[in-house]
Amino acid sequence: MKKLLLSAMVCLPMLAYGQAAGPFASPSQELSGEGNLPPRVGVQWARGVAHHYGFQAIPNARRTPNMTYHGGKIMPYVTSKNIFWGTSWATYQGDKMSGLDLWYLGFGGSNYAKTSDEYSGSNGVIGPALTHQGHVIDTSAASGGGSTSAILAEVCKQVSAGNIVPDSGGNGYYAVYTDKPRGSANYCAWHASGKCGSTTVQFAFFWNLDGDPGCDPQDSSGLHSQGLAALANVSGHELSEARTDPSTTSTTGSPGWYDSSGAENGDKCAWTYGAPLLTFSNGTQWKVQGEWSNAAFTAGTGYANNSGQKGCLGGK
Repeated sequence: MKKLLLSAMVCLPMLAYGQAAGPFASPSQELSGEGNLPPRVGVQWARGVAHHYGFQAIPNARRTPNMTYHGGKIMPYVTSKNIFWGTSWATYQGDKMSGLDLWYLGFGGSNYAKTSDEYSGSNGVIGPALTHQGHVIDTSAASGGGSTSAILAEVCKQVSAGNIVPDSGGNGYYAVYTDKPRGSANYCAWHASGKCGSTTVQFAFFWNLDGDPGCDPQDSSGLHSQGLAALANVSGHELSEARTDPSTTSTTGSPGWYDSSGAENGDKCAWTYGAPLLTFSNGTQWKVQGEWSNAAFTAGTGYANNSGQKGCLGGK
């Protein structure tokens, strides 16, 4: 299938205040219980936390070497926009906003994006195209990551306010970067899917990872602040998983690719790196963990993950 190529686009940052969501933007998502993550949500666990599936540990799960397809859609392309949510973003002077915009702009067409191009779904084949539309700032008090409905509601609020025009094909990916520290939570970030009205959206949640050793890739390049480097690393994990397994609840369709223990492509190579730095398509450089490739494992190429399986690609 011919891959769809989209050009990168940046919109000027827009400031959003606490508008109430209108009828179009009313969020819906199947939850396992208010205040909990749903049964299938892609989580970037902190260092030292064993792999979980739906917050239920599977210590004796026998993982198949490769991921298998579960009948759902993938993301053949991505339209992205970042949401910076929290009171402290009003006076923020650091490099995270501009840096993460550059990260997404450079992801599109990069070798790192192409680490997932072997996977297909009911709606086609994953391609490396990503159109990034900049960011929006919401200076109201942010929610933590314990409720997917709260994060989805924030995305839908921005849709209702006109700050986000969601992709009609369900390929919109909206990363919510909060100013709340991780504290005792055992995860760094997660991705999920839901609906704003009748439109499916992919979205992700991120803690403030400043000074957080459990979510730090230990980027020694000096090109970015520690907090930006940490967010860039887990952003790669979540976006890659969303592209290969975007439908994480029954309200948004069947799932895509994961292995017999529920591990997505990012999970299988979490906290492992194929190179000290990756060069993205816009020339920016980042330390980003690798992604699992069925083809690389089958061919005996790639580098080994923490289980010793040689199936990870770094996108050098």
